[in-house]
Amino acid sequence: MAIKWGLIGLGNIAHQFIQDLLLVEKTTCHAVASRSADKAEEFAKRYQVPNAYGSYAALLADPEVDIVYIATPHSTHFEHTLRALQAGKHVLCEKPFAVNANQVKKMVTSAVQQRRFLMEAFWTRFNPSFEYCLELVEQGVLGDVNYINADFTFFRNDPPESRMLNMDYAGGSLLELGVYPLFLAYMLLGKPREVKAVAHFHETGADLQVGILLKSDRGIANLYSGFKSQSDMVAKIYGTKGRIYLEPYWHETQGYELVVGNDGSYQSEKAQLPTKGKGFTYEIEECLQCLQTGKLESLKWSHQHSLDLAKLTDTVRQQIGLQYPFE
Repeated sequence: MAIKWGLIGLGNIAHQFIQDLLLVEKTTCHAVASRSADKAEEFAKRYQVPNAYGSYAALLADPEVDIVYIATPHSTHFEHTLRALQAGKHVLCEKPFAVNANQVKKMVTSAVQQRRFLMEAFWTRFNPSFEYCLELVEQGVLGDVNYINADFTFFRNDPPESRMLNMDYAGGSLLELGVYPLFLAYMLLGKPREVKAVAHFHETGADLQVGILLKSDRGIANLYSGFKSQSDMVAKIYGTKGRIYLEPYWHETQGYELVVGNDGSYQSEKAQLPTKGKGFTYEIEECLQCLQTGKLESLKWSHQHSLDLAKLTDTVRQQIGLQYPFE
C-alpha cells in the first residue's frame, strides 16, 4: 500500500519536492494545503493531486493523509509540526527544523508521546555523493579529517518585506543557508568546543553575512553564509592523507573529486553521481523506509542530530546578537 502524503505550504520548494515525490515508488501525494484555496487548487491541478484544501487544519483532518511535509516559513515550523503530530500524522519538516533548540526539544517530545515519525528535511544528508564521501572519511581514506571549508552564499537584492529579510519569518542567511555548512562541519568534525562568529546585518535586523569558526577535538571549520555575494560553493574536506571537493552547488552536488596524497605526489579521481530528480527523492525514500519498518526517527538524521544542529545555530546567534521578535 502506498504512503499518502499531504503537503502544507505551497511555495517554490514544495514544487520541487512534489516533482521528486512523483518519482518515488510506493508513495503518492493525497492532498495539498495553502492559506489560499485558489493556490491550493492550482497546485493540485498542476500535479494531479486529488485533494486541495484552503486551510492547513482541513488537511490535518483528512484521515487518508499518513505523513505531512511542512514547507511553510521558518517561523511557523514549530507550530505546524506540533499540530500535525497532535493530529496523528507523521511529519517531514523542512530545515531549519525550528528557530531554536527549545522548540526542537518540544517537537521531539511530542513525536515520542504521539508515537509518530518525525524528521527534519535535511536532504543533503541523503545525497548520494555526500553519502559516498562520508563512507570514504569513515574508512580513513583521507586519514584524520581536521579542516572543513564550506560556504553557502548567493547574491540577492530582496525587498525588506521579503521572507528572506523579514524578522517575523526568521529571515536572514543563517537559517536559510548557514545551516548547511554547519551541518557539514558537524557531521565530519562532531560537536565543536568553541564557536566564534561575526555578522553584517540588514536594516530589518536580518543577517546578511555570517562568518563562523568552529573548533572541535578533531579540527577546525571555516564556514560562511550570505546574501551579498556569489561564491563557487565548493565544499572542501581536508585530512592528513588527502582531501575531497564536493562539486558545486555542494548542498545538492552531483559529484565529487577525491585527491589522495601530499607533497606534490598525489592521485586525483573525479566521480559523477547524478541524483534522481532534484535530490529530494532520497529523503523521501528514507521516510518511506522508516515508516515501513516502524521507526519513529531516522538513524542517518536523527532527532539528536537535529537538536545538536539547533543548539549550534543558537550559539552562533548568541555570538552575533541575533534574536527574532516572536521569541
